[in-house]
Amino acid sequence: MKKSKKALSIILTLFVITILTACGDTKGDSENGSSGKKEEITIGQINWAENIAVTNMWKAILEDKGYNVKLNVLDMGIMMEALENAELDVNLEVWLPVQDANYYEKYKDTVNFSENTWFDNAKVGLVVPSYLNEVNSIEDLNDHKELFDGEIVGFDPGAGTMEVTNEVIQDYHLEFELLPSSEPSMLVKIRDAVENEEPIVAPLWTPHSVFSKYDLKFLEDPQNTYGGVEKIHHATRDGFNEDYPEVSEWFNNWKMNDEQIGQLIDYVESADKPLDGAKKWIDENQELVNEWVK
Repeated sequence: MKKSKKALSIILTLFVITILTACGDTKGDSENGSSGKKEEITIGQINWAENIAVTNMWKAILEDKGYNVKLNVLDMGIMMEALENAELDVNLEVWLPVQDANYYEKYKDTVNFSENTWFDNAKVGLVVPSYLNEVNSIEDLNDHKELFDGEIVGFDPGAGTMEVTNEVIQDYHLEFELLPSSEPSMLVKIRDAVENEEPIVAPLWTPHSVFSKYDLKFLEDPQNTYGGVEKIHHATRDGFNEDYPEVSEWFNNWKMNDEQIGQLIDYVESADKPLDGAKKWIDENQELVNEWVK
């Protein structure tokens, strides 16, 4: 009986040691990151064609690298507040020097705006269908006020371009009202107008897939209120660069041209799910992506 108790004691001791050793190993694996699981990165998404495209592209790239990525759909104003409050990690689209200058001035001390740009040939302005031969400049609009019912069809009220468009109305003394809505709604109205060869004027930008679908033209802007060439930056919450140095470097390496962003937007819009379209584009442009995440 004593031998039996002694054997049982030895077995229990070995069992406890095994359990403690296993717990210690698990803790070590977690601290060293050997479990392979990484923290979640939250990226803000705006319902603009190019923004949906690039946010899904980076979601696919980062998840392939082992990160957990969440996309939060927000408007620009709320997105910048969320970055300042560290409720959001990344905003992939900030247009400078003109369109988002107000956000830069407001948040430049509390949000990290990248010096690097991922697109260097952006343009913003009022557009009309090309068949409106008599309207070629913003200065022509008042002479044709009745043609447009005195309305400029706009999109998200929080967008920097909408604020600049209000400045355009003041600078040119336009007898027009800017009607806020959403980008999808604005694009539907442009589609309907073009299909019926009716007049419409709206603020738009490139890169954008709408220009491959319809024959539109930018109105001349003699006062240069919209500015010239815009560059697209990204912005991150304070401390993101220290928390995710690898990802920060990848964002700074990111660069696209007109053809690349145009194809990405097309793939994302053509797919059943935006993420599927982004993955297809990545598969076909893996060499380029590898340059960003090297």
